[in-house]
Amino acid sequence: MPRPLSRCARTLAGTVAAGVLLPLTALAAAPASAAEPKRAPGTVSERPADKPGKAAAQVRCASGDSALAARLERDLRTALRERAGTVALGLHDRSTGTSCTLRAAEAFDSASIVKVTVFAALLWDAEREGRALTKTEEARAEASITRSDNKATSALWKQLGPKKVRAFLAAAGMHETVPGPDRFWGLTQVTAGDEQRLLDLVTRENGVLGKDSRDRLLAEMAAVVPDQRWGTPAGAPATELAHLKNGWLERDQDGWRVHSLGAFQGAGRDYTMTVLTRGNKTFAYGVDTVERLARAAHRDLGNHTAPARALPVLRGVQPPPLLAA
Repeated sequence: MPRPLSRCARTLAGTVAAGVLLPLTALAAAPASAAEPKRAPGTVSERPADKPGKAAAQVRCASGDSALAARLERDLRTALRERAGTVALGLHDRSTGTSCTLRAAEAFDSASIVKVTVFAALLWDAEREGRALTKTEEARAEASITRSDNKATSALWKQLGPKKVRAFLAAAGMHETVPGPDRFWGLTQVTAGDEQRLLDLVTRENGVLGKDSRDRLLAEMAAVVPDQRWGTPAGAPATELAHLKNGWLERDQDGWRVHSLGAFQGAGRDYTMTVLTRGNKTFAYGVDTVERLARAAHRDLGNHTAPARALPVLRGVQPPPLLAA
């Protein structure tokens, strides 16, 4: 059995949302069994990473409202100024025809955000078979999304198998997503572009997932437990319903990965957001980076100002043992 590369029994006393890049060649050569270099507690390896502020100039926005696009570019760049690590961003607002991107095609370890893909693949497969989910499948899917339960996700991942997961990815047009090897679903390689494709799929009518399946997935994402409602919902107006899923994972190289997916609907608004990060020295630092971007996006899209808040404490939640995240 491969030795886990992360600390599995850690109780998080903060919020984590980080995303880390792992070269696919290295992943293929040594999935999760190769030992990683040791590092002193609280440090991050010296692997080349973006210098503070480097990402800011790379944010690009387009919109039917040119003033909105310019404002978003300016404010998102400001949110990233002086931030260390690597960040990828996807933002799509249907109501204004606005989109923003940053490193949309760069690969990151998925951590727990892949649980949305797993649930979507389960629903898609059940639709193809013309059946409803079993009570066991429903319970596992609910636990996987609302509480980020790793055991439930592992059971669904094993049930689907790589063939069905890849078939769903192909049907969804998520061609940049590479499933994690064997049972290591937390090492699935994802991009901000593909996660945005997934969120668009879940939030609009399409030929891949029927309305009942989309409604079921969104209902679970809206019911994420309070301790895990951080990340992309930061700064969202109370008039908007937030559907989300976060992911967190610490490895010996590149520190914390922290990711957050969000879909926001209500009061005439309909937009989705993906933020992936890696190279965070602490979990809290990654969360802060995600939430700086989220507040800027919500404010500009809805002209809404929300006060900063203290990070929640995740009680009894464990980071993925690399086969979970």
